[in-house]
Amino acid sequence: MNGDGLPFTLPRVSLGTWRMRGPEAATVVREAIALGYRCVDTATGYGNEEAVGAGIRAGGADREDLLIVTKFPEEDAGRERETLLRSLDLLGVEYLDLWLIHAPLDADGSLALWERFVEAREKGLVRAIGVSNFRPDQVDDLAARSGVAPAVNQVAFGPRHFDPALAGHHAARRITVQGHSPFSENDLAHPVLRATAERHGRGVHQVLLRWHVEHGVPTVAKSASPARLAANLEVSEFSLDPSEVAAIDRIGAEASGGPGGPGASGGRAS
Repeated sequence: MNGDGLPFTLPRVSLGTWRMRGPEAATVVREAIALGYRCVDTATGYGNEEAVGAGIRAGGADREDLLIVTKFPEEDAGRERETLLRSLDLLGVEYLDLWLIHAPLDADGSLALWERFVEAREKGLVRAIGVSNFRPDQVDDLAARSGVAPAVNQVAFGPRHFDPALAGHHAARRITVQGHSPFSENDLAHPVLRATAERHGRGVHQVLLRWHVEHGVPTVAKSASPARLAANLEVSEFSLDPSEVAAIDRIGAEASGGPGGPGASGGRAS
């Protein structure tokens, strides 16, 4: 079952807001929008949707120029509409651009939840629907049983979890892979990353983001520092050569004896 794809293009770098709360979250979102971020990613489980909404309004960008993403906590299955309406209210918007299931349930549970997501899209409350931290087989089962493939699967795609088959699997089904936690899920002190950063006169954080770009995978990156927020947007200013990409690809395989695969950490740090 192939999906309909996204009705928009995710930027190379979106703003992540995990573990940001209150005034800090509002300030970071406002500053990020001023710097040029146009996709803001949050989750009901973060407990910061109201603050993120305040930051979006303070950022001053037109709503149609922003992509707003939140995630549904799978443990709240059965309260999908109530949770969505509350998210819209807290964020201060009339619709979401993308709504994700934060993590899979068992096959039947994910299917029942996904059917409510499809209804929300049909009613115009969300523009696109997707999942997070799903394995390819879970994505396939969901699509086959519902007849609707997710538009996005947001996973830990970084070198530690790199699975060369994932992007191809999803691309064949018109499912966008979006990487989360590029910094917290990877070893920033790894010698390959440090050496690559030194050659380019860049930071390791920038190299990690550029590595995602080289694989055609947009990323959700969190930072509270204005300087780091700005640096994260500089991934278009340099590129990695194929040998550098290949060396970074091997980081996870060398550590584990094989590809880590999406969501291999088992966490929900997105």
